[in-house]
Amino acid sequence: MKKTVNISEFRQIAEEFTKSLKAGKTACVIGLHGDLGAGKTTFVQNVAKTLGISETVNSPTFVIEKLYSLDKLGTGNFEKLIHIDAYRLDSGKELLDLGWQEISKNPKNLIFIEWPERVADVLPKITHKINFRFVDEEKREIDVE
Repeated sequence: MKKTVNISEFRQIAEEFTKSLKAGKTACVIGLHGDLGAGKTTFVQNVAKTLGISETVNSPTFVIEKLYSLDKLGTGNFEKLIHIDAYRLDSGKELLDLGWQEISKNPKNLIFIEWPERVADVLPKITHKINFRFVDEEKREIDVE
């Protein structure tokens, strides 16, 4: 599904995408691809709203990882939304040092990773992929694979 949308339409796309997710045998991992300013964090913010998270969701660029508890308001029986920004990581080994094996095995975790190509060597074979492209100040292209 490839669409060019206004930033204001991210909420609807995030809702549709979130409703399609189901917990499996391991964590649900979504790789967010795109340049700076393409809409990756904005998309996660909208997913968080869809899941009933009321706290502010910011990019975890400097802290690498942020965890948000879900109060069963979300979909797919997930208990945690985990937002990772791998921009400052040089390899998957650094993600492993942050406890990646444990969080990626837990089927109650919904994990969004910005810049997943930087840690691709440790991502599961089944990693959902969303590509973002900056079109102009108000529009982004989103391609959900």
